[in-house]
Amino acid sequence: MKIEIWSDVVCPWCYIGKRRVEKALADFPHDVEVEWHSFQLDPGAPSVPVETVAQALGRKYGGGEAAGRQMIDRVEAVAAEEGMIWRHHASLRVGTVDAHRLLHLALEEGGTRLQGALKEELFASYFERAENVADHGVLRKLAATVGLDAGRVDDVLGSSTYLDEVYADQQRAGAYGATGVPFAVIDGKYGVSGAQPAGVLRQVLDRAWADAHPRLEILGDGDACGPDGCAI
Repeated sequence: MKIEIWSDVVCPWCYIGKRRVEKALADFPHDVEVEWHSFQLDPGAPSVPVETVAQALGRKYGGGEAAGRQMIDRVEAVAAEEGMIWRHHASLRVGTVDAHRLLHLALEEGGTRLQGALKEELFASYFERAENVADHGVLRKLAATVGLDAGRVDDVLGSSTYLDEVYADQQRAGAYGATGVPFAVIDGKYGVSGAQPAGVLRQVLDRAWADAHPRLEILGDGDACGPDGCAI
């Protein structure tokens, strides 16, 4: 079974959603592959930050930085329920295209396992340590942490490699009808929008597995022979 998830590394509900997917999979008795796809929530955000997320939220929705901090308080409380401690008040509004390009590199170099490891590092860097995930120095450090080749990382960051893949991911999400993230597609058949609770995700997983592996329906039962003899 395969789960494809569209998300952005600066999206709080995407990080929360990742934890909920992990909980749903924790005791799921079958093998599941998780592949991450790119989705830029704020493609116009700068690589050199000029404001915090709280300031940006207050400017966008009104109420100033104080209102932005209240929004962050609410989502941080949900994150805490999932066992995470964030510093999101200090998070910076920055672009994520280079982070997404490195996620494509990780997928190519080490498959979904390496990609998933880098995804976790990017989330933790941004939400738990309030680092600038647009900064190439930060990205190189995170890539090294998961074992990506430094030369390949430099090649990607110094070029436009994987930019087409990032855009293609975003277009594919739109084709599915996704307007926000997280957005998951399970086995190419079931779409799940938003950071659904682990229990809901588990129900979808169970249904998808049952659909892909239907049990034989016995329509008739007559006399037969078995290990202990025959019906007479």
